Amino acid sequence: MIANAGDEKRRLLIVLGAGGHTKQMLRLVDLLGPDFDYCYVIPDYDTISETKIRIAGPVYRIKQPREKRLGKTDGPLTVMRKMPGALKTAWRILGDARPDAVIGAGPSLQIPIAIAAKVRGVPHIFIETASKIEFLSFTARIVYNYRLYDRFYVQWEHLTEDYPRARYAGRLL
Repeated sequence: MIANAGDEKRRLLIVLGAGGHTKQMLRLVDLLGPDFDYCYVIPDYDTISETKIRIAGPVYRIKQPREKRLGKTDGPLTVMRKMPGALKTAWRILGDARPDAVIGAGPSLQIPIAIAAKVRGVPHIFIETASKIEFLSFTARIVYNYRLYDRFYVQWEHLTEDYPRARYAGRLL
């Protein structure tokens, strides 16, 4: 899907999210190594993830449509209110970055990125976060049910029983 056809490096847009999402994606970047050009998407409030990047590339920021703060998660009306702005930003990011593929481990900011990638015809590889052992996250359910992906991976093999279009290829820990 993202194999290199010639001497030009493929460009990957990596959706970092924050915390564990960032750790898993940066682990994947380490595994993929320097054979790709990377660019990254980070939530606008995240001040830490950018400092963890080891293989440099442009960093884009986006407002997360569904935030978890102080033990409280945004409700559906708040998410719907934030989504148009996030979609506009995602559209701009994909236009500026011009990636050959988008890869992320499931923060909610991946939803507008996935929609923009689908419309632009950019392959989207979704990797469900390793912390979801029994069922898919909110973001994963949306991406899976609306088929906003080209490849959908889970990090726990038994999840493929309930989600037959998902693939298991190990864990990013």
